[in-house]
Amino acid sequence: MIIQSQRVWVVDTWMPAQIETDQEKIKAVWPYGTKPVDEDYGTLRIVPGFIDQHTHGAYGWDTNDATEEGLRNWMKNIVKEGVTGILPTTITQSEEVLTNAVRNVAKVVREGYEGAEILGIHFEGPYLDQVYKGAQPEQYCVKPDLEQFKRYWEASDHLIKLITMATEHDENYELTHFCVDHGIVVSQGHSGATYEQARMGVANGAMSMTHVYNGMTKFHHREPGLVGAAFRFRDVYGELICDGNHSTYEAIYDFYQAKGPNFAILVTDSLMVKSLPVGTRVLFGGNEIELMPDGSAHLVVLKSLAGSTLKVNQGLKVLEEAGVPWLSAINSCTINPATLLGVNDRKGSIQAGKDADLVVLADNYDVVMTYTKGKKAF
Repeated sequence: MIIQSQRVWVVDTWMPAQIETDQEKIKAVWPYGTKPVDEDYGTLRIVPGFIDQHTHGAYGWDTNDATEEGLRNWMKNIVKEGVTGILPTTITQSEEVLTNAVRNVAKVVREGYEGAEILGIHFEGPYLDQVYKGAQPEQYCVKPDLEQFKRYWEASDHLIKLITMATEHDENYELTHFCVDHGIVVSQGHSGATYEQARMGVANGAMSMTHVYNGMTKFHHREPGLVGAAFRFRDVYGELICDGNHSTYEAIYDFYQAKGPNFAILVTDSLMVKSLPVGTRVLFGGNEIELMPDGSAHLVVLKSLAGSTLKVNQGLKVLEEAGVPWLSAINSCTINPATLLGVNDRKGSIQAGKDADLVVLADNYDVVMTYTKGKKAF
């Protein structure tokens, strides 16, 4: 198959080009008009497929629900927003619930599914700080427990690729070191770490920070906290929920300026209420949440933010409106998460030999078409 456009994002620039695919891979990139094509997208933009490494669910389903049908439906439909790679994300709960959740993901991966590729599992909690727990249920937030985590890891068929934890509570960094030794990315989040504790977390292997600004110690000019560490440690990755609700446009711009084009990661942190009607109420981690008119989800009792219903393509539009340079914006949902997760040899850019994961994007950021491994996904 050959597709072409006047605007294809190749090697950090726009160019008129053709993309030739063979089976699941990109076979070659040619100058525009070189060969007869199957699809000509005119002046629509063609960009790499998006990767969302922090997302709990959508369409009325949550990762912790642990049902095969719900997960398969999610993967099949999420391509409509350009997502071709994803990490289903858990929320803090009992060991039984979390074990069933990761087992379900592993079973679906073994048995097959359609749509976005499951690149692994993001294990958010239960090893979180009690004060900065956010919407995570307090009664299940516990200190890092290596032996318990090994049980989760085995139940997941070793699919846990990213863990959010408060490393300042990890005694002797036992769990942090285990994760580093086994290729699991450690991300500091829902953490009460001081700047110094955050630095020690990085020194012991933590390479990312989860939804920066939210669920962490704030910046003060005499106590920089985890937010200050996210700004200071330039070669440590940092997630940002780019919905305009979790962070203002000004805060989004400042973060992207600090991290540069290679270390910011756009995430949705989307919940099961994504794509459901405004006013919908559901249980999330045992707490009731409500979908608000601005697309955010709030805890009904505490009235605080619980998550988002953001779509990745809409997040890119928010970044543009916030004044973030295009290179930084597109990298943050393509090559940056691919590199952090260790799949940049086959994901994250339009290049011969990589998976043919492609998004055709209108100027208003609507997704016109998504290709997953060379196939039209919807």
